[in-house]
Amino acid sequence: MILRRILLATTAAIGVFVGGWAAVWPASFYTSFPGLGRVWIAVDGPFNEHLIRDVGALYLALAVASIAAAFCRRSEPGRVVGVAWAVFGLPHLIYHASHFAEMPIIDVVGNAISLGGSLLLGIVLMLPGRRVDRHDADRIDVTKENHR
Repeated sequence: MILRRILLATTAAIGVFVGGWAAVWPASFYTSFPGLGRVWIAVDGPFNEHLIRDVGALYLALAVASIAAAFCRRSEPGRVVGVAWAVFGLPHLIYHASHFAEMPIIDVVGNAISLGGSLLLGIVLMLPGRRVDRHDADRIDVTKENHR
């Protein structure tokens, strides 16, 4: 459960970073993402504020879903959030990977790590949590009642 919360916190941080930047400062996102002197968006076509703000909103929505799932006691909400990140991440990675030949190697590596990493986080989150058999679940409930 702690690992799932760490993974959800990581996806939330990605969503807040990318989404906040794109939704609030779309022109800066367009000219400066991912930062550190690299430019991944402006090289891919003309500025479209509407599109960039929408992408920011999508990332923020994924971040909020990740945060909400992190506060749930069951693994299912985190698994659903993992599906959402994977469904978003796979075509996102495929698109960028289809343009790797046009990029400097440092940008290929950065794209592969960042986009592949967020896809992998989604896939790992989709995995079932640790199974608790009925006997253990009953014992856990009794223990919680005794501590109240």
